[in-house]
Amino acid sequence: MENNYKQTQSGTNVEKVKQQNAASTQGQAQANQQYGAEFASQTDVQKVKQQNAASAQGQAQAKQQYGAEFASQTDVQKVKEQNQQAEAKKAQNSGAQNNQQNKY
Repeated sequence: MENNYKQTQSGTNVEKVKQQNAASTQGQAQANQQYGAEFASQTDVQKVKQQNAASAQGQAQAKQQYGAEFASQTDVQKVKEQNQQAEAKKAQNSGAQNNQQNKY
């Protein structure tokens, strides 16, 4: 059997494969363009920007509300008193340990 330059040894038509590859590549490019256009036509950019702004504003309000709630539940004077008591106990314990070490 004679080997035609347009066919491989196994009988594959090289020109036909090239045409199929070209058609497939062109079809993929068209599908990609169509998807991009379809996505862009379904997206309302202004609405998305408004939603993003509203979300950011809501997050800021939530943080402020949390801070205010935490502050309203904290008795600052009581915390200061507790800190002073803790410091006094620490100093007292430290002094007691120093006295015991001096005895030896």
